[in-house]
Amino acid sequence: MGLNLFYREPDPDRWIKWDRYPRSLVRRWIRGPRRIGGQERVWMNLKAGLRRLGVDFRENDFRHARRNPEEPVGIVGKSCVLDQMRWENPILFGASVMSHPLEDPDLMRRLPVRRILVPGEWMRRMCEPFWGGGVQVWPVGIDTDRWMPAPGRAKDLDVLVYNKVRWENDRYEAELLEPIRKELRHRRLRVAEIRYGSYREEEFMEVLKRAKSMVFVCEHETQGLAYQEALSAGVPVLAWDRGGEWRDPAYHPDRVRFGPVSSVPYWSAECGEKFCGVEDFREILEVFWKGVGGGRYDPRGYVVRNLGLKECAAEYLRHWEESFGGALP
Repeated sequence: MGLNLFYREPDPDRWIKWDRYPRSLVRRWIRGPRRIGGQERVWMNLKAGLRRLGVDFRENDFRHARRNPEEPVGIVGKSCVLDQMRWENPILFGASVMSHPLEDPDLMRRLPVRRILVPGEWMRRMCEPFWGGGVQVWPVGIDTDRWMPAPGRAKDLDVLVYNKVRWENDRYEAELLEPIRKELRHRRLRVAEIRYGSYREEEFMEVLKRAKSMVFVCEHETQGLAYQEALSAGVPVLAWDRGGEWRDPAYHPDRVRFGPVSSVPYWSAECGEKFCGVEDFREILEVFWKGVGGGRYDPRGYVVRNLGLKECAAEYLRHWEESFGGALP
């Protein structure tokens, strides 16, 4: 029979009914082919892992779900998929769920949702007061065959700076990023910079082949696919991990006060080093750069052992079986 899996990208009408279709064509004409975002990558990597396990599945077969309301479904995408039809099927929802349970605090009572998957532990703790024990952790796997080192390739970049600052960009440009750049220039390191949302996967893959290390700058991550792809490519990471509270301005500080969060929720000493801010960046950079030169880190080994496609897909199947109380169809 196979699993019933569903995913859709949020793309609502903006001004008039059905205007999402011409807007999509205009975007493609202006910007070129659509970039794959993090949510879609979760969907694609889950499917790739299931294929490697030899597990059959249907994709977005809403007609089949309507005709077979007793069959469970896995809804991987955001809450827009929940609005596609009147669901009677038992649901495994996630891991690309809404930003915070306040968007739908009654979700598990409103719909037949048996379990909600979130990408990491700190997000599970944030959601638990609203959704209870039905919230569980599941990270998607990384394609380690695709994101791999390039043996014999000359490394002409010492450091790749990955800028994923989401909010207060002017502030962090002045207070954090420019001091980081200045210190890297002071050490006469060869540096390139890439900004989240402004590149295609192939471009990121190519620059990782050239880089000896990466500085990752992001307020927080629920999983952090980009830095994990860098680790899989054998690139050690120096990560800004300030901790503290979740600071999404749509919620913080008036509606939600939660912490601590992390920028690198999947991590070990094999991956590289972490710094809290400008205050300790210079000191930690010294340790990190010596470690890079001395071969101290094994970032790819960490990903292969903990975040492989097959292993994470198998974990998704475990959640499926536990959610629906039986073997796979």
